[in-house]
Amino acid sequence: MRARLALAVSGIACELREVVLRDKPAELLAASPKGTVPVLVLPTGHVIDQSLDIMRWALQQHDPERWLQPEHDSPAAMDALIAQCDGEFKADLDRYKYPDRYPGTEPQSHRQAGAAYLARLETRLSATPYLFGSRAALADMAIAPFVRQFAHTDAEWFRAQPWPALIRWLDNFTDSARFNAIMQKSAAWIPGTSGLRFPPCRNSPTLES
Repeated sequence: MRARLALAVSGIACELREVVLRDKPAELLAASPKGTVPVLVLPTGHVIDQSLDIMRWALQQHDPERWLQPEHDSPAAMDALIAQCDGEFKADLDRYKYPDRYPGTEPQSHRQAGAAYLARLETRLSATPYLFGSRAALADMAIAPFVRQFAHTDAEWFRAQPWPALIRWLDNFTDSARFNAIMQKSAAWIPGTSGLRFPPCRNSPTLES
């Protein structure tokens, strides 16, 4: 989601190869032995295989909505909020959402820990419509997909929390035309064939997701 959002807003097209992770194609493993997605292969052969790094690369090429330039606070403050999401919050999310993968963990304790981070987001969003002002920035688009996962783990509980600004922010994100466009389902890529254009253009990098 994060990689596709940044590529979409930047206007940089790619060849999209949708892969099934339980049947990883050799091309994916050759590009990135870690075997997870997304993986962006540039025309130069350079590989970027972390979603946040793909976001930054795309926006450094073209950032028409100024996602890298928060309206309020500094880029460093924005980077710190994203780092908290990708670090502690993501760890709590994984243990809350997939307790079977982490024997001995207590999912409710990780839900509580994750909720503390979400409460901090609520405080920010109570002051401005987006995390760093009146318009979306990189932090919104990098953090929202993980908040969406957290919310879907127990939607009834999530919507019962005292987070009206956070819930409104998340709903605006998931209801947006851009989000729904990048979430369109496509068939799994067949090795040896061309991927889908996202959107059509020439000389596109390749994105496996």
